[in-house]
Amino acid sequence: MSDRNRRTALYSSAFALGMLGMGFAAVPLYDMFCRVTGFGGTTQRADLAEANTVEVGTQTMSVRFDGNTDPNLPWKFAPMQVTQKMPIGTRKLAFYRAENLSDKPVTGVASFNVQPELAGLYFKKVHCFCFEQQTLQPGQSVEMPVQYYVDPAILKDPETAGIKQITLSYTFHVSADQQPAGKVASKALDPLPSARQGRLNSTRGAAAHPARLNRE
Repeated sequence: MSDRNRRTALYSSAFALGMLGMGFAAVPLYDMFCRVTGFGGTTQRADLAEANTVEVGTQTMSVRFDGNTDPNLPWKFAPMQVTQKMPIGTRKLAFYRAENLSDKPVTGVASFNVQPELAGLYFKKVHCFCFEQQTLQPGQSVEMPVQYYVDPAILKDPETAGIKQITLSYTFHVSADQQPAGKVASKALDPLPSARQGRLNSTRGAAAHPARLNRE
């Protein structure tokens, strides 16, 4: 092989390896881009400190809930409420129910988005079952909580100020690293502000402690 052909082959190999590296790098970069911008309806995460600084407004927002399962996942999964309506900025707690219909432990992971997609930048989750993989034992049924609020900044954005309803949608898939067994992963929720917590306790009992939500 001539020197010219060797150089051409070397450049081609280097280019191919470079493109491969860029492809792998693009995945986390794309994920970061979606989380920062809300692109594709990607929702945002907020910690409790941030959530406690939000001022509740007078305008209301309706949130509709949707649930789906991958055909390969032997679960039944659906929201336990159709919609919730609240003043924008109010922290709310919603529930989904999942049931393992198979005779073996199955681990699932949830993907999610909101519609309209532009609302994703302003839909903030404080706690969510979607933050972790969930393992259900054979026949186990659980209630899975998500604590969220809609950022009042949605009213200052000309492209989102007119939105009256947001649809929060989850789809559960079989986890890529299927775990052999285990309980549903859940964390204790930080308490809601006292007034809202009182109303929540009257209807949900121990909703602030997801460990008590298991129904086996």
